[in-house]
Amino acid sequence: MAFTLYSLIQTAILCTNAIAVLHEERFLSKSEYRFTSVPVGIPVGWGADQGIGGFGDEPGIKAQLLNLIRSVRTVMRVPLIIVNTVCIVLLLLFG
Repeated sequence: MAFTLYSLIQTAILCTNAIAVLHEERFLSKSEYRFTSVPVGIPVGWGADQGIGGFGDEPGIKAQLLNLIRSVRTVMRVPLIIVNTVCIVLLLLFG
């Protein structure tokens, strides 16, 4: 298999798929970080405490990775469906 731009793109898609299919409760059960649903009445948004520290407090690598996983799962859900469909069609057409 040749080292091409398409193989790099396919690798990025596969890694993003791997992050997107992680189950939060199973994957995060061994760590103290859990992302639970927010009850009604608790502020959500820019002013809410997201558990990653305040100004001057740098979050640890574990908190940053878990925040990245949650962000990828939230933002990339619909685009991944489209990109995966295009990738499958291209593989079917061109082998």
